[in-house]
Amino acid sequence: MKQVRLGSRGLTAGAQGLGCMGMSEFYGDTDESAARATLDAALERGVTMFDTADMYGRGDNERFLAPFVQAHREQVAIATKFGSVRGEDGSMSVSNDPRYIRQAVDGSLSRLGLEVIDLYYMHRRDPTVPLADSIGVMAELVTQGKVRYLGLSEVTGDELREANAIHPIAAVQSEWSLFTRDIERTLVPAATELGVGVVPYSPLGRGFLTGSMPARLQGNDVRTVFPRFTGENARRNAELLTPLARIADARGASMAQIALAWLHRQAVVQNLTVVPIPGTRTPTRLAENLAALEITLTDDELTRLDPIAEQVAGDRYPDMTETAGSRES
Repeated sequence: MKQVRLGSRGLTAGAQGLGCMGMSEFYGDTDESAARATLDAALERGVTMFDTADMYGRGDNERFLAPFVQAHREQVAIATKFGSVRGEDGSMSVSNDPRYIRQAVDGSLSRLGLEVIDLYYMHRRDPTVPLADSIGVMAELVTQGKVRYLGLSEVTGDELREANAIHPIAAVQSEWSLFTRDIERTLVPAATELGVGVVPYSPLGRGFLTGSMPARLQGNDVRTVFPRFTGENARRNAELLTPLARIADARGASMAQIALAWLHRQAVVQNLTVVPIPGTRTPTRLAENLAALEITLTDDELTRLDPIAEQVAGDRYPDMTETAGSRES
């Protein structure tokens, strides 16, 4: 797989990574043996960036990844995050407090069984904490050898510029897909200007862009509370998939492959490094997703796909107050 550079300090990764969140929770029942087979298959195919966070499974996802990362430490770049805090009652909050950051990194290192994290993201931005304070502490972690590279998630272009002036940022992670293009307003131009890599999460629209969303979601599937995937919104959004399906049929490809190929094409269109991290739990889906790297969409196909995001019904999250998209609107 082609290796690409994220940021200016030397972090490289395969052109497509693997999101590991769903291997522990959020999208229905999990199968540990299938998930471990997927990790092995990903490494064999040249995937080097494996993405997790301390809040996925309340640390269980980091523990799950630990033996795999340790066994292949020289080949794997592990990315994890702090900032999204889950209460015992299921509540969610955001913390960028310097004391919390120092505790969080030690917790992640312990669960992963590592001495250093390759890419450490601020999962969500707390506007009540000066960015200089939180980035300052993150920079200390690099100096201390606990973290190699810094990243941000769900920030605006201005926030990226401010953070990068304090310490170089290697990558920004935000939701970006044919269904969600908010970051193209300010974040993508800033990333291009600064030479910061973009790591799109949910590049398949949380599965919606595959055209294979189940008619009825399981009760333990987080999408049951996301406005885009339920009720009338889900019906209306399904109608938007027609051009995607037609292009996929014409190319003998899957809809997922076309959706990922669209993101890879943005690296050229937007003149920046793009490393999508589609999440999957089976080797079969992994192979399907990686085949997108062999597809180059034409300008005509891009034009036909462009209107989709403008017509999507429903917000990304039930509460958009903590996302960059709401701050950029």
